[in-house]
Amino acid sequence: MRIFIDACIDPRVAALFAEHDVSTAFDLGWHQLADHEVIGRCMGRFDLILTTDRGFEYEHNLSKLNFGIVIVHVLKNKVEFYRPLRDSIAEAAGRIGPGEVIHVR
Repeated sequence: MRIFIDACIDPRVAALFAEHDVSTAFDLGWHQLADHEVIGRCMGRFDLILTTDRGFEYEHNLSKLNFGIVIVHVLKNKVEFYRPLRDSIAEAAGRIGPGEVIHVR
């Protein structure tokens, strides 16, 4: 699976998904782009966006997306807060379809 990790997530989270093809906004130099620009660049390139941006699903037309969005709810944006959710995130990634949103708490 090709996973894009949004700029709002600690880029060290990528290491939790080493079995996948993972790119972060920082890896790609996209960390200063607006959401609509990131979405345009992700089209056809990624299967999943991992974000903490809870407004993402309300700000974009999901029916036009060819990737899924997993929104992670963590107390702090540090990799140690994502580790306990790793399996839940992976499970969501395995069942998500294009234009779908799954929240992981």
